[in-house]
Amino acid sequence: MVLTPAGLRAFGRILPCSIGRTGVSAAKAEGDGATPAGIHRIAGLLYRPDRLARPAPWAEPIGPGDLWCDASGDAAYNHHVRAPFGPSHECLRRADPLYDLVLVSDWNWPDARAGRGSAIFLHQWRRPGFPTAGCIAMARRDLIWLAARAEPGTPFVVPDALAGRVARRGLAAAAV
Repeated sequence: MVLTPAGLRAFGRILPCSIGRTGVSAAKAEGDGATPAGIHRIAGLLYRPDRLARPAPWAEPIGPGDLWCDASGDAAYNHHVRAPFGPSHECLRRADPLYDLVLVSDWNWPDARAGRGSAIFLHQWRRPGFPTAGCIAMARRDLIWLAARAEPGTPFVVPDALAGRVARRGLAAAAV
């Protein structure tokens, strides 16, 4: 899989997608809104069993207490954690559908370095072209299609050549 100006090229298709609100960065930092450049791998697949069928045999359900630690100084930084959890975190079981299906990347994982960024996922977008906080987002049907084909360790490339491009309306929703 390769991120291109036309979208995410994966398994013979181009999937329209959005990236981080500040574009692609070769120097990703926590909270900068950038999608990290580099060669990444799919490390996990999470889904909401109350909202959709298991997309692949290796998918793990998201339960009510599932969180993702984004507290840079915490030992659990950039890892899946469970409530109750005091440090800063994202709720994986959201009211909106953005995390109904999540492909987890290995960006800054499993040996997370403080401040390098956390929770870099492939997930559903709010709407076409709406930027993310650093993830790659796409239409639900495309994400389901992708999750059925990607396996643990599947590589995806975010080229350095895209670094510095600002996601004004996201990739593929408009020429960036």
